[in-house]
Amino acid sequence: MRYIVFLGLLMAGLFQVFFWLIQDNRISLSQDSYGSIDSLSYSPYYGYKKDLLSDKQIEEDVKMLSFFTKRLRTYSTADADAILKVIGKRYDMTIDLGIWLSSNYKDNFKEISHAIELSKEYPHSINNIIVGNETILRKDLNSTELIGYLNYISSSVENKVTTAEVWKTWDDYPALANNVDFITVHILPYWEEVKIEDFNSYLLEKYFYIKGKFSPKEVVIGETGWPSNGYNNKGSQPGIKNQATAIRGFLNAAKDNNIKYNIIEAFDQPWKGYEEGNVGQYWGIFNEDRKLKFYINGDIEVNEYWIYQMLAAILIGAFLTLYGLRNQRLNLYHAFAYSIAAQGMAFGIVMAIVYPFNNYMNFGMWVMWSMGTLLMVPLVVITLAKANELFKNSIGTAPKRLIQNDLKSDNTPFVSIHVPAYKEQPHVLAETLTALSKLKYPNYEVLVIINNTPEEFYWKPIEKLCKDLGDKFVFLNITCTGFKAGALNKALEYTNKKTEIIAVIDADYEVESPWLTDLVPVFDDPKVAIVQAPQDHRDGDESLVKAAMNAEYAGFFDIGMIDRNEENAIVVHGTMVLIRLSSMIEVGGWGTDTIVEDSELGLRLFEAGYQAHYTNRRYGYGLLPDTIEAFKTQRHRWAYGAIQILKKHYKEFFPSSRKLNRRQKNKFVTGWFFWLSDALGPVMAVMNIIWVPVIIFVGVTIPTIALTIPIITAFLVNILHTFILYRINVKTSFRNTFLSSIASMSLQLIIFKAVFDGFIKDGLPFKRTEKGGSKATKGSTNPIKYETIFAVLLLGSFFALIFTNESRIVEIYVFAVTLLIQSIPYISAIIMRYLELKAIREDKN
Repeated sequence: MRYIVFLGLLMAGLFQVFFWLIQDNRISLSQDSYGSIDSLSYSPYYGYKKDLLSDKQIEEDVKMLSFFTKRLRTYSTADADAILKVIGKRYDMTIDLGIWLSSNYKDNFKEISHAIELSKEYPHSINNIIVGNETILRKDLNSTELIGYLNYISSSVENKVTTAEVWKTWDDYPALANNVDFITVHILPYWEEVKIEDFNSYLLEKYFYIKGKFSPKEVVIGETGWPSNGYNNKGSQPGIKNQATAIRGFLNAAKDNNIKYNIIEAFDQPWKGYEEGNVGQYWGIFNEDRKLKFYINGDIEVNEYWIYQMLAAILIGAFLTLYGLRNQRLNLYHAFAYSIAAQGMAFGIVMAIVYPFNNYMNFGMWVMWSMGTLLMVPLVVITLAKANELFKNSIGTAPKRLIQNDLKSDNTPFVSIHVPAYKEQPHVLAETLTALSKLKYPNYEVLVIINNTPEEFYWKPIEKLCKDLGDKFVFLNITCTGFKAGALNKALEYTNKKTEIIAVIDADYEVESPWLTDLVPVFDDPKVAIVQAPQDHRDGDESLVKAAMNAEYAGFFDIGMIDRNEENAIVVHGTMVLIRLSSMIEVGGWGTDTIVEDSELGLRLFEAGYQAHYTNRRYGYGLLPDTIEAFKTQRHRWAYGAIQILKKHYKEFFPSSRKLNRRQKNKFVTGWFFWLSDALGPVMAVMNIIWVPVIIFVGVTIPTIALTIPIITAFLVNILHTFILYRINVKTSFRNTFLSSIASMSLQLIIFKAVFDGFIKDGLPFKRTEKGGSKATKGSTNPIKYETIFAVLLLGSFFALIFTNESRIVEIYVFAVTLLIQSIPYISAIIMRYLELKAIREDKN
C-alpha cells in the first residue's frame, strides 16, 4: 500500500515540477538597451496614505536614480520643493517642475505662486515648468482657462513653459500649442488598449503625427511606459516581461529617432490603488522597496522565487496526499489521480499565500485576502474529500464491506420493531403497520409508540388496527419529554424481555418482507451493534419537486454511505436501522440532548468499539417531505444536530483519543466539514457582493486566487462528483442527476442557518417533517424569501460587472463568473419553489 502512495506522490510531484519548469521564469529579450534614460517621473511619497518621504530617503532615492537618469519630472510644487531641497545643492540632477492644476482656483493660485518662488530660488535646477497634467482630459479646466494659466506663468518665469496632455487632447485643442514653448504629449499604449507587440509602432505613429501637425515646434513625450502588474485593458496585458519589452524597445526607438522623453515612473506608487485601481500602482521600474524590476539589458527573471514556491507546492501537495490517502485501500489509479488533485490544490494555496508579496495591499484587500485565504481551508478539505470519493468509487478498489444478500443463519434472535409516531396521519401509519405484519421473519414484535398526541383523530384508528393485526402489535399511547429519543427510551420499558435487537422505522415506511430475514444474520458477529439499510421513498413520482428530493437523498445512500461503510463510520439514520439492544444499553440508550438521537447513538457505539454494517439494497420506502418548507426543516434538523454532536464529542477526535481509529475520525470530521462548507457559501457570497461596488466605482479588483479560484474549483469538482458518481453508483438518469443537484444546492442557506444556530443556540426543539398529507399552497409563507434576495443581489452583481467591464479585464470576468456560480444555489431554491407551485396548480386542475 505504501509503495502505491509513493508512486502516486512521485508521479504527481513530477507533474508539479514540469508545470513550473515550462513557465517563462527567465526570459531573453532581443531589445537590449544601453545608455541612460532621458527622464523619470518621481513622486517623493510612500505607502497607501501617500506619506512624504524624509529628506534622507529622498536623498537616497535621488542618488539611486542618478545612475539611470539626470532629470526627474515632478507633478506638484510640493513634490518639487521636497526634491529641490536635496538636488538643488548636492547632485548633478535637474527637474521638470510640474504645477498641479485642478478645478479649485484657490489651490491653483497657491500652486502657481509656489512654482514662481521655486523657479527663482533654484534657477539652475529647474529645466522647464509643466503647467497642469491632463487637466483638460480630466475636465478640471477648459482650454481657455488653461491657456490663461500658461500665459500668466510664461510672463512670470525665465523657464520654458508647457502643459502635459494625451495626444488626442493636443489633436482636439490645437490652440494650446500656440501658448507653450514646446509640446509635452502623453502616449500610453496600455491605456489605448494596444497589445505589447504593437507598442513601439503605435507610439511612434502618434508621436510623428503630433510632431507633423505642430511642426516646427519641439515635441517631447512627457509620459510613456507599461505596468508590471495589475489587470489587463482589453488586449493590453501588464507584466514584468511586457514592461521590460515596452521600455527597452522604446529606449532604442527614442535613440534612433532622436526623441526626447520621460518614462513613467521611477518607483511604484501604492497610494494609487484608490485612484487608478490595481494598475496605477505598478508603473515604476523600481518597486516600492526600491528594488529594480529588470535590467536595461540582459535576461529577465520574472519570478526569482519560483523554485521555493515550487518546493512549497510539492511539499503541501505531498502532505495533502498523505493525509487524504492514509489508511485507505488503494490502487495506483486512485492514488495517482488524488495526488494530482492534491498538487493542484497545493499550487492554488501557494499562489494565494504569495499574493500579498506580489501585490500592493490596501486595507480592504487585506480583509478580503485574509478572509478568502482562511475560507480556502474548508474548501480545500471538502474539495479533496469529494475528489477522493470520486476517484475511489470510479477508478479505485471496489467496496468490500457491503452486506451480501445471501447471508444465512440458524439464529433467529427476537427483534422488537419500534415505530414512534407523533401526530402522524392515520392512513400513513396504517400502511406502515400493515406492511410490518407481512414480514417473513418469525420472531418479532411491533411497538407502536404514539407520543405526546392527545388528539384521538391520530391514534384511535391505530389502536383498533393494532388489535386487528394480532398479538405481535403492541399499542402505546405515552406522554414523555425528550422528543423522539424520549419516546424511544420510554418504549424500552415495554419491550419484550426476550429482545436482542431493536429495529426502528419511521411511521411512514412500508418495509419489504425480507428485511429482517436478510439482515439479522449479520448480528451473529458479536462485534456488530448496528445494521443500517438506506432510506428510500415511494412518492417520488408524484411531482418533479418530489423527484428532485428523492434523487438528492439517493446520492447520499448510494455514494456517501457506501464510502463511509468501508471505514466502519456510517451515519446512523433513525429509520431502517437495527441495533443490538445490549450494546445500546451499555452506552446509555437513546440520547435526549441532541435532536439527532440516531446519529449520536451510532457515534457512541463506534466509540465503544462496536462495528456497523450497511447495505445499499432498499428494504423500505417512506414518504418524502410534503413541501419545500418541510424539506428545509428536515435538513435544518440534520445539520443542527450534526453541530450538536460535534460540540458534544469533539474531544474524541483529538489525536490523543483512542476510542475511534484514524479512519473513523477522518470520515466524521470530513462529514462535519461538508456541513461547514455549505454554511460558508452565504458568507463568501456576502463578502463578494460587498466588493462589487469597490470594483465598479473605485477600480480595485479582488485577490483573484483566494476569492475566486477555490470557489470555481470546488464547483467543478462537485459537478464531476455528482454526474460521474450518480451514473456509476446510483445508476440513475441524467434528468434525476440534474434534479438531485438542484435539490441539494437549494439547501445552502438553510444549512448556513442550521450551522449558525448549532454554534450559538442550545436546545432547539425537534421539529417533525410534515409528510403524507400536508400540501403547500400559493398563499403560504414564501419559503425562499431570503434565497430570492441572494439570487437577485448576486445576479445583479454579475450583470453589473459584465456590462461595466469596458476594458474587458480578465480578473473581473473571473470574479463575475464566481458570483454567477455563487448564485446557483439560490436560483436552485427558486426553481424548487417553481416546481412546487407548478405541482399545486396541477393538483387543482
